[in-house]
Amino acid sequence: MRGPLPVLGLGSSFRPGVGIARSADRRIAFGGLLVAGLYLALAAASLLLPPAIRLGTWLPAHLALAGAASTAIAAVLPFFTAALVVAPPARPAVRIGGIALVSVGAFAAMTVYGHARGEAVPAALAGGAFLAGLGLVAVAAFAPLRGALGPRRILVERAYALALANVAVGATIATFLIGGNLAVGAAWGALKPAHAWLNLVGFVGLIIVATLLHFAPTVSGTRLRPRVSGRLAVVGVAIGAPLVAAGYAAGADLVARAGALAVLAGAFGVAAHGAAVHLDAERGRWTTDAGWHRLTAGAILAGQAWLAVGLAVAATRVLGYGASPAGWSLALLVGPLVIGGVAQILAGAMTHLLPAIGPGDPIRHAAQRRILGRVATARLVVLNAGAVLVTIGLGPTAVTGAGALGSTLVELGLAGAALGIGTTLVLLARAAG
Repeated sequence: MRGPLPVLGLGSSFRPGVGIARSADRRIAFGGLLVAGLYLALAAASLLLPPAIRLGTWLPAHLALAGAASTAIAAVLPFFTAALVVAPPARPAVRIGGIALVSVGAFAAMTVYGHARGEAVPAALAGGAFLAGLGLVAVAAFAPLRGALGPRRILVERAYALALANVAVGATIATFLIGGNLAVGAAWGALKPAHAWLNLVGFVGLIIVATLLHFAPTVSGTRLRPRVSGRLAVVGVAIGAPLVAAGYAAGADLVARAGALAVLAGAFGVAAHGAAVHLDAERGRWTTDAGWHRLTAGAILAGQAWLAVGLAVAATRVLGYGASPAGWSLALLVGPLVIGGVAQILAGAMTHLLPAIGPGDPIRHAAQRRILGRVATARLVVLNAGAVLVTIGLGPTAVTGAGALGSTLVELGLAGAALGIGTTLVLLARAAG
């Protein structure tokens, strides 16, 4: 039997944050998650659009990654860094500014890509807003740590800092491209996979992997303790992603393959860490809110497994092709990395955090958990079945030339993913209302 879940910064194994007011910071984080939820809803809806309108996998992937994931990171990363070490949060203006600029900049960049590509001024404004938002997120995340009352989480902090540096480089490359820079356009064959590795693996992937070191045990209700698998996951992805990107940019096979080996080790660490946390959690059973716990813990566990698969697929491609652009394929990663990994972990995290940091008293939070736990098993099954079908449809069937079957599987999988994510978002909206 387990007791109530600890809430970061309100008293847990980290020590109570005595004298540190977090109410405003929790409200800001919650507001940012609402915006991220809107992006995720748009991503789920875009899965149902005809391929020509959604530009294949481009629109859903960018809504989920540049929109939902980036905004969620801007909202919760500073909240986590301060709460983990019992430090006072950054000023609200800095927090709100970072979230707003990241979310608006991401939307503006996608709009420029679709409607004003090649125009330097709109591209510079969109990219500049996104980069400025990242700068404010960095200030909000790291400046308060000087006043930390608890032990520092050095590995997590360094991973977060590197991830923000990765996306700054990746976003700058994309800004030059959509702005019509001739040099970047001419080298886009090599820079496109570098940009993708920095943003998808080096930013979103690394942030998630580092956050799972403390978030996965929190969701499962187990003790936070150092694990070799967790360190391997973080270090592997942290070292590997920028190396692969550099290898692509420089056309250096050896560098790209060395980075891929590191990411492959990181993928093993992600899977092993998820299994270790799950085994710890199996030693006890929740006595209340079974559906909510099943959804949150199940989504985080399955999301880690999918994340490991996606990272392994991406790394294996680089090992086979070296720095050749032929080794990069977003389509192969949509099922395991984007839907099964990132989107599922975001849905599970939002479902966990709403009753933890959202507005309301314990009575309201209990009601929210009941709402969010409805049809939990069915939602998990539908979402993960969708990820399986998309992975098969864009992977093995495409390779073997079974185009018609592959297309059918992809469409069924996208519909399943949209249903699973969409249902979760509807319940989140109802619980928050």
